[in-house]
Amino acid sequence: MTVRVRRVLEFDGPPEAVWEFISDPSQRADAISVVDSYEVHGDGSATWHVRLPIPLVNSTVTVETEDVETDPPRHVKFVGKSSTFRVTGEHTIESTETGSRLTNEFVVDGRVPGVEGFFKRNLDDEMGNLERALQRAIEPTT
Repeated sequence: MTVRVRRVLEFDGPPEAVWEFISDPSQRADAISVVDSYEVHGDGSATWHVRLPIPLVNSTVTVETEDVETDPPRHVKFVGKSSTFRVTGEHTIESTETGSRLTNEFVVDGRVPGVEGFFKRNLDDEMGNLERALQRAIEPTT
């Protein structure tokens, strides 16, 4: 089973401030509650250590992530791969009359039973975490 979610977020801040946050692998990882820790590598890729509270996963899962498409300051797409799941995230920024619109699309393909169910139940909360983190990051510029 594949879980897909698309959310559109509106911000008062300028598109450049949204881009600064969303194109940074460490800021994206910080906003995700199940990422226990991470390392960003010199090439911009990152290793996430993810803790999923599901029965068949008893420790953290290592997820290797990398940006596969970037069109600054408008679009970034990343892919994360692990033995437990694969995640693709796309973030597209548009200017609005009052600030910025960020369209987020995530696809999670589970390789272990329970992974898709976890993400289906929790992606709305994770999107809220992302929105709050981004709002805090751009607040000084608004």
